[in-house]
This record gives sequence, structure tokens and C-alpha cells, in this order.
Amino acid sequence: MKIVLDGMGGDDAPQINVDGAIAALREFDDVEIALVGPQQVLEQALSACADKEGYGLVKSRLSIVDAPEVITPQEHPVMALRRKKNSNFCVGMDMVRRKEADAFVSAGSTGALMAGAMFKLGRIKGVGRPALATLLPVPGRPLLMVDAGANVDCKPEWVVEFGLMGSAYMRRVMNVDKPQVGLLNIGAEAAKGNEQAQETYKLMAQEQPFEFCGNVEARDALTGCCDVLATDGFAGNVLLKNTEGVVSLLFGMIKKELMGSMKGKVAALLAKDSFRALKKSFDSTEIGGAPLLGVEGTVIKAHGNSNARAIFCALRQARSVVLSGVTDVIREELALMTRAPEAQEEKPQA
Repeated sequence: MKIVLDGMGGDDAPQINVDGAIAALREFDDVEIALVGPQQVLEQALSACADKEGYGLVKSRLSIVDAPEVITPQEHPVMALRRKKNSNFCVGMDMVRRKEADAFVSAGSTGALMAGAMFKLGRIKGVGRPALATLLPVPGRPLLMVDAGANVDCKPEWVVEFGLMGSAYMRRVMNVDKPQVGLLNIGAEAAKGNEQAQETYKLMAQEQPFEFCGNVEARDALTGCCDVLATDGFAGNVLLKNTEGVVSLLFGMIKKELMGSMKGKVAALLAKDSFRALKKSFDSTEIGGAPLLGVEGTVIKAHGNSNARAIFCALRQARSVVLSGVTDVIREELALMTRAPEAQEEKPQA
């Protein structure tokens, strides 16, 4: 399997991408990685890699694909893609489109990633809008939220598709049997929310190829009441960023309080292993990235402030998605969902 990694994506690129790639190649013998970006810049990063011994061991499975132009988060995604034909996004996506690679991973511009996937790979037939799916840090039970920010204004039928795609991902990638799909809303009752939420509820309550468990309030989302949380990208991104902020603030406050006295320091020492395990369960770095569901190929968006460990985890996730065949499952279930109303209309009257 070959994975294309955007060597220039992320706040600390290209070094973190190089180090993350080497770590992934050491872990997975069945993976090859193509770093895409300006060749000279990437060669310099490879020469300065943290794990020189590891690089020597995996060098034969790590290549550089020259892409002299770089699209930055400050540029207009569509205009940049049209203007920079030899950019990291265009060259990398073209490799996936031509079946020269199995997946594309980037910590760069979300807009360019979304637009590039739409233009270069295309949507799965029946998908209104591809969506970013991110695992929220719920200890003991993973929660997949779709959409996490790719589509801020959504039609109700798109959100239904988000639920379907999220359900397929949880079954095939996370091995969750019969995932429960909830709809993010301001109340649990069916009549709650704005017009979009109410119409989405009505559609989800009909016969669907997934298990719908009703509305889910934001305060209950992290309690493990569902496996997939379907929402528009605006509300989803607000919930995601708020969760990250609260977790960071909480651990910062705990550390400050414990380090403020000798008694606290002793308590922290005694509970060190428990605190480490708890912090790891909320660590977004271990999630790695968000798959872009609904396009004809595997595309993973890593966080812009990713470190080498997060890039490793994003590459690990790309490998899992490719092996799971989740794209095929989404395609099949969308076809079933499209055919269902047609079959109902053709059913002979008694």
C-alpha cells in the first residue's frame, strides 16, 4: 500500500511530516510513503530527521515526489488549486486519482483538501457533500462526529448521509457492531431545534440503513450515548473546538492546583499513572486526523498543529481506512438508500 503524505502541510512542516513518516514506516511493513512537496526542502528535512537509524532502515520505502508549488491556508482554496497545478495538493491527489497511491494525508489547508478531493477524486455517487469525520475523546467508547467543519450550511438530506457514512466507518474501521447514530440538537425531543434539525430528524426517523437513536444534546455527547454524532459542520466544529478547549483548560487547572502545595505534589506523584492514562484517553494527538468521507478515495485531514506523533497516527488511520474498504461500503449503502424510495413507489397497490 502506498500513502501520499503532504510534506508541507502543518504549522511545523516539513520536519514533523518527515519524522512521522519514518515512524510509520518502522511500524508498518506493508506501507510505502511518498512525500510530496518541493524536493530540495524535503531532502533537507530528511537529512535532519530525528531518527537517522530508522531512516536508514526504511529508506527504500520512502520517496519524494517533487511539487514545487505550495498552497498555504491563507490562500483561497479553489483559486489556488486552479493557479498552482504543480502544488502539493494537486500532485498528491492526482496520484490517488490515477491509482498510483491508495491514500492522501495532509495537515495543511482544510479548504484546499476539501476542494482538491472534490475536483480531483470526485464524490461517491449519491453523496451530496463529503464530510470530515473526527473521533471525539470519549473514554471507553469512541464517538465519531460527522461533519467536523467541512460544510457549515447543510441540507437535511446531507446530514442524513453524514449519519450513514459515519455508521459505515464505525463498523468497518472501529469494529462497532450496529453503531447508534444520534443527531446533535438543543434538546432531546423530536420537535426541538431549528428547521434544518427538525427536518433532519424526520428523515432519520424513517427507515434508514443505520440505527438512529434520536436527538443528542451537546452536554450528553461525550457520555457515550451514541457512536456517531451527525451534525452540520458549523455546530460540529464549535463542539469539537469547545471540547478541546475545555479538556486543555481542565488539565491545566488540575496541574496548577496539584503543583501549588507539597500535599498536592505528593498526591500527584501517587496518582501519576492514573493521570497519565486519563490524559492519554483525551489526547487528540492519538486520533491523528479526520477522514474525508464521501469521496472516491481515502483522504485524511490531520490537525494543523500536529506533531510527529500526530502525523504517525494520521498515517496509521489512513492505512486502517484503506484496509477496511469503507469507501465501498458507503457506496453500496448509499445505493440502497437511493433505491428504497423508488421501490416503495413501484410497489403495487393492494
